[in-house]
This record gives sequence, C-alpha cells and structure tokens, in this order.
Amino acid sequence: MNKSAPNSGLTDFRTSGQKEIPYLKKGDKIAITCPAKKLPNPMGDAVALLQKWGLEVVLGETINASYHQFAGDDELRAKDLQRFIDDDSIKAIIAARGGYGTIRIIDQVDFSRFATHPKWLVGFSDITVLHAHLFANYNAQTIHGQMPINIPDASAYSLETLRRALFGEEISYSFTSHGLNRSGKATGTLIGGNLSLLVAVLGSVSDYNYDGKILFIEDVGEYLYSIDRMIRALDRAGKLKNLAGLIVGGFTETKDNDIPFGQTVLEIIMEVVKNYNYPVCFDFPAGHIPDNQSLVLGKSFNLSVIDNQVVAGYN
Repeated sequence: MNKSAPNSGLTDFRTSGQKEIPYLKKGDKIAITCPAKKLPNPMGDAVALLQKWGLEVVLGETINASYHQFAGDDELRAKDLQRFIDDDSIKAIIAARGGYGTIRIIDQVDFSRFATHPKWLVGFSDITVLHAHLFANYNAQTIHGQMPINIPDASAYSLETLRRALFGEEISYSFTSHGLNRSGKATGTLIGGNLSLLVAVLGSVSDYNYDGKILFIEDVGEYLYSIDRMIRALDRAGKLKNLAGLIVGGFTETKDNDIPFGQTVLEIIMEVVKNYNYPVCFDFPAGHIPDNQSLVLGKSFNLSVIDNQVVAGYN
C-alpha cells in the first residue's frame, strides 16, 4: 500500500476494486464505539495505550450507555457508529468489545461515506459482522484484533501486532501447530472471523464470497455439536469447497453435553474438509485468547503449512 495515497475522490469499492486506506501516523484521531454489548468497566488501560502510541482518542456516546445487555439501544449504537464513519477527521474506528448486537444495527448504518473515505475498522468476535459487510460490499480491508475490553489481559505481542497493523508495519506469523494439520502452501485474500457470525450472515448482503480465499475461523463458548452444525452449514452452502486455505484459530471454552459428542473441535473440522486439497492449520494465535494477534482481513495472504510448522504473512 502507498501510505501517502490521498483519501479523497475515491469511487465505490464495488465498481473500482480495493481502495487504499491510509495507515495511521502519530497525531491521528481515532474513535472507540460500542456497537454491541455494554462495557462492564472503564477503558483507562486502552485509552492510555492508544495515547502512548501517539493517537488522539475520541470516545463515543455508547461507551457509557446501557440498555438491557446492550451499549445503548439500537438507534444509539447505529448513530454512534454512523458519526465516526462520517467524520473524516477520524482515521480509525475501534470497537470497544463484542458480545452480541452488531447484526441488529448493520442495516441502519449508511456506509456511503466509507466508500469514498475509507478508514480502519478494528475488532473481533461480534465485529465479524462489520468485517464481512465491509468486504462484501466495499472490498475493504479491516483489522481483526484486540479490543479495549481485552487489553488488560492481552499479551504484549498481540498489542504490538495491532499497533503494526494500524501503522502499516510488517506482521508475520511463525509457530508450531498441531499434528492434524494438512500440509500445503496457499496464497489468497484473507477473510473470516467468528464462526457463529459467519453463519449468521449467510445469504445476506453481508456474506463473504469464499471462493479462492484463505478462511480464518474462531469461536468461544460453543457446544461441540453446535460447532459441528455450523461448519457443516458453511460446507452445505458451498463456502468451503473452493477455499485456497483454512486457518483455525482459538476455539475456547467449548462445552459438551451429558452424552459426549465424541470428537474434538479439530476432528470435527477435519472431517468436514477431509475431501478438499487445500492446506489447513490449527492453533493459529488469534481469537478469544490473550495472544490474539492481529490479522488484516481483505489483504493478500501467504500460508505455508509443513506438518506442524506454520509460516504466514502478507504480500
């Protein structure tokens, strides 16, 4: 990417291909909004960290709002996100947390300003709705990474990868994975996020085109049978057969019934994709884990899996 590319006069992503999103620089203004569940605690650690990076932090109305389990009612949460999309002085929007609620407001938000003045969107989990919607409709890159609610418990390196992603510095991944990996090499645009939300947007205007892509998935707190059902739903929808590669991140806090399901998460996934030929890696350091390393979704990605050794990075 050209870091100095102008951010004005761009046409719709859908008709002109992927547009440059300027990387951040010190002094830039970024916003924190809460499009889903309400915050349980103040975000002092997150604000201090972002300020340490040289950024000016603007907090949305939703940060202190409460409506049942949500950070304000649907109207307020949509309004807050809209405000920061339309404000050209805001160079990045960070979701304060996930939970549940983004899908309730996605169709109330007008992204036309984003189409001509794109900016970085950061978050994971429930924020997968925004990642998918912005790529499906505007071919936009977004950042799957730590959110303010996670920062007190986040690994130092995961936060460093977020800083690198925002400021346009190199990120690469190299780790020892699992024996169930399927070896191979792949290059393709990186897409994905939380498995539950990928299934939730199936068939909608926010749904990804999976063909030729490298898919990343993760989830938290799901029953094993539910994970089996969701991965099979993606497969039955034709989403898995033409992938370039599959990356499986953290599947944490999984649950089982009184009568055991009988397979691990890894076994469930491999059974579904066993007849495909693309590389598959497990235990990727991203998801609902302290070491949730940032992924730039919508960007061309290289994946190399050799037995249990994984090396990956961006073109």
